[in-house]
Amino acid sequence: MTDLSLLHPRTVDEAIALQREIARRVVCEEAHGQIERVAGIDVGFPGGGTRGRAAIAVLDFPSLALIETAVAESEVNFPYVPGLLSFRELPVVLQALERLSAPPDLLLVDGHGRAHPRRCGIACHLGVLTDLPSIGVAKSRLIGMHEPVPQRRGAWVPLRDGSEIIGAVLRTRVGVHPVYVSIGHRVSLERAVDWVMACTTRYRLPETTRAAHALASGTARKRETGGEGLV
Repeated sequence: MTDLSLLHPRTVDEAIALQREIARRVVCEEAHGQIERVAGIDVGFPGGGTRGRAAIAVLDFPSLALIETAVAESEVNFPYVPGLLSFRELPVVLQALERLSAPPDLLLVDGHGRAHPRRCGIACHLGVLTDLPSIGVAKSRLIGMHEPVPQRRGAWVPLRDGSEIIGAVLRTRVGVHPVYVSIGHRVSLERAVDWVMACTTRYRLPETTRAAHALASGTARKRETGGEGLV
């Protein structure tokens, strides 16, 4: 059940207070059942940022075949404030989630989880709101420091903020930049890395993220998977 009390702050100060409350609710260990439906989420802002558009692609696990998609679009009601972007993005994401035939078993979110100044990136926010297991998979670093990542597929090093480990810097493909993986909700960091690698083929980003991007941009082609398929 979605806890909407964590979604609609009236001020920036209220939003920051909500993030701190959400961060306290994050479960940083394995707390889920069998994973059969993994979802990627993409959010964009067509029309100059006044409207949000969310695309969700659900893939079968472990085959990674596309089985269902959903798209939603709505007005944006929260201002652009760095570090608080989930308050702009999640209302339309929740609309898209409601259009799926069943909830995903695991969310791979294009963004950060605990690798955030207040330990509450969009993957944490969405995970706690919906109580679904979630992982943040970001293309760039928001906070923290790390050692060089070995040039080996699947290699990773801790992302640290001071003495605290807040994520993993993961090499998904040799010769390209790593991705930044962090706990969203109801997963451990080590297993989050495993899930990301299990959803990644020969590209830098997981297939979940790639499918959601393709759906959002309209570049995907329908696949005969028994589900809705991208068009």
